[in-house]
Amino acid sequence: MIARVQSLYLLLAALFALGSMLFPFWSFNSYPVILISDFIVHPEAGILHIWGSYSAGIFSPFTAAISIAAIFFYKNRAVQAKLIVLAILLFVGDFLSGLTAAHFMNQYFHSIGTAVQHKPEAGLFMLLPEPILFFLALGGVKKDDKIANAYKRL
Repeated sequence: MIARVQSLYLLLAALFALGSMLFPFWSFNSYPVILISDFIVHPEAGILHIWGSYSAGIFSPFTAAISIAAIFFYKNRAVQAKLIVLAILLFVGDFLSGLTAAHFMNQYFHSIGTAVQHKPEAGLFMLLPEPILFFLALGGVKKDDKIANAYKRL
């Protein structure tokens, strides 16, 4: 289990998913500085901003939990591959919900006529390596499956 390289990839992806919860996803340079992060909402920005912020806070721990669960399914490679695909889908949900929250905060500032500068923060950049790690882990699972099937043919 630990000797497989996909276990390392999945563990790193889980750590990145959990780490992204600790840092802001996006920031707006207004007075005061507004940070977009998991479970930090600004009700004046609207319901879609609130939905995006809360759902990002839900998708991140689920992504980490599915990644860690996939590590322990090393004997059942089909289930492990399905869990990795599910983790990729959860990543997409996490990423899009964070972008949704940032977009609707930006729309709020434009609607009140305030021009503010905004930029991505560390939480976004911690999410970006996750799909690469998931695809590498999926490749490792397929490689293990190929090796196991070669032994069955002998």
